[in-house]
Amino acid sequence: MTLSDFFTQNPRAAVAFSGGVDSAFLLWAARHYGCDVGAYYVKTPFQPAFELSDARRLTEELGIPLHVVEVDVLAVPEAAANGPERCYCCKHALFSALWAAVKEDGHTLLLDGTNASDDAGDRPGMKALRELEVRSPLRECGLTKAEVRRLSREAGLFTWDKPAYACLATRVPTGTPITAADLQRVERGENALFRLGFRNFRLRLLGDLARLQLPAAQFTRAVELHDTITAALGADFAGVLLDLNPRGEE
Repeated sequence: MTLSDFFTQNPRAAVAFSGGVDSAFLLWAARHYGCDVGAYYVKTPFQPAFELSDARRLTEELGIPLHVVEVDVLAVPEAAANGPERCYCCKHALFSALWAAVKEDGHTLLLDGTNASDDAGDRPGMKALRELEVRSPLRECGLTKAEVRRLSREAGLFTWDKPAYACLATRVPTGTPITAADLQRVERGENALFRLGFRNFRLRLLGDLARLQLPAAQFTRAVELHDTITAALGADFAGVLLDLNPRGEE
């Protein structure tokens, strides 16, 4: 099945739009193939502000109204506790809220951007998607991450080379309760690193310390900017550590 076939069979749908590469391409494809599509962004403390900015930019470029659904995910006890089932509990809560919003607008089909490169075995949240009957056209049509990026570039989408960006909750070690304050200092720290030119990295909490995971090619720059990085993150972290296990490019 192709995306053209999918949207011919499903001419009206709501897309859970995160602002990332996959859901951006899915949204473009829906519009391109004639689907009456609505874009729904779920806003939580787990998402950095730039994701909503990117979501607004793309939907404006595509001429698709963006519906923002706000969810206080920290009010979900299992999500805030950050246990091994956090991702499942969070995803279930968020997509339940999305379903309520899209149904109110008359939609009976909710889509997400999971692609064929995403392994169900390492994505606990996919269990929630199956339970809630959320469909993933990119996965159903066999489109891999590399193909989504290539097709996004051909379509002229600015998101085509956007780095993968997992939610801020993943920066907190499993078993450590998640607080709004910790999420905010992680976001401030990552924003500072973005401004310094770093890309495809993670800033993970280690108590009062920040542990930086960078691609190997950025190690030298991190050492050269040691004082600048320390000063930029000093207000939020007692120290900064560089993880010598390089982070793979995505």
